[in-house]
Amino acid sequence: MTRFTIASFNVKNLIGPEREYYRFQTYTPEEYAWKADWMADQLLTLNADIVGFQEVFEEAPLRQVIAETDRRGAEANAASIPDTTKRYHRKAIFRKLAYGSYAEAELAFAPNLNDTDEPGRRRPGLAVLSRFGFEGEPEVIQDLAQPLDIPMACLGEEEDAGFYTLRRLSRPILKVRVPVGDQVISVFNCHLKSKLGEYIKPQGAPYPPETVLTAYDAAGRAMGALRAALRRMGEAWVLRRAVLDELEQGRPVMVLGDFNDGEHAVSSEVISGEVPFRNYTWMLRHDAQHPGDRYSEAEDAQIREAIDRVRLRSAEKMFLKKSLRDVVYTTAFGGVHESIDQIYMSRHFDPDWRGAVGKMHYYSVFNDHLTDGSHPEAPYNKLASDHGQIMAHMELHG
Repeated sequence: MTRFTIASFNVKNLIGPEREYYRFQTYTPEEYAWKADWMADQLLTLNADIVGFQEVFEEAPLRQVIAETDRRGAEANAASIPDTTKRYHRKAIFRKLAYGSYAEAELAFAPNLNDTDEPGRRRPGLAVLSRFGFEGEPEVIQDLAQPLDIPMACLGEEEDAGFYTLRRLSRPILKVRVPVGDQVISVFNCHLKSKLGEYIKPQGAPYPPETVLTAYDAAGRAMGALRAALRRMGEAWVLRRAVLDELEQGRPVMVLGDFNDGEHAVSSEVISGEVPFRNYTWMLRHDAQHPGDRYSEAEDAQIREAIDRVRLRSAEKMFLKKSLRDVVYTTAFGGVHESIDQIYMSRHFDPDWRGAVGKMHYYSVFNDHLTDGSHPEAPYNKLASDHGQIMAHMELHG
């Protein structure tokens, strides 16, 4: 039996000190030191074997945080883990307390192709850290070799109703293959388009009119939200297609990151795939010629297997079902708490499937600091994060 942990960590705008990432937004050296200190503590607490990071503007600060985490971890081990001369050093508690170093780990960083490197006009990328290293080269998905055209249809009419085209993702998707035990797991880290509206600046104008909040344009703001949602759904489909490529090859898959949509929202459903109905024998066939023309029992089994084979499971939902909890929050924005950070996995880790290679035995949520900055006694989320961290505790069969 091999055990490992996998975590998602939105670090919120990680960049070096005195570097303007968004307009007029920088960290003083003192603020950066506070943020790096907080991150090292969080990473030490997670102590995860595989970590997917989002909102990383520059690779160097992340490497510095990892090195500082290792330094603190070594100090913690020296203070609390007995050496082999002590007869009780094999006790399970010490295995649980021990920090595992990242000294031999590999880090894959995917910069954002939309990053101009100009002050105030930066765009974040993401990264994956793995104590198991990687098999093959990491793959970055952002510029689409073949643009995604989403055709639309007029209801009740046959003619073409136009289409939405996606040529580049707002942020990269990072795919790595991680060797764990005698398995190789395809891991996808993503950060889909945010819910912030997408507004178009008229030619010659200094800014989009919808951004002038003192002249509030409700319809224009709604159109901006619609554009953002279309882009997010398109990006979710691109990720889904990449996941399906791995599943068709029989590879175990895990998807993690900031989906920027709640568990019951569309992007999650696009990525995970549909849930099969319990019984298709009551459903009219697609080519039905009369009211009783339904799918057979054999076809029912065939359909449910075809859907279930490529469906991803939510680690959060599996944990809520197992622990009888009713909610998990991973982010706060505008006073609203949501669950938009996710870990999904293929049925290779579903104990109810006879072909499973492993399972999740616990799910940790590190969100006691969660705030959007509006609470006067809450941590300063510019320096910490407005996201909680999530971690799945996995085990592979022997």
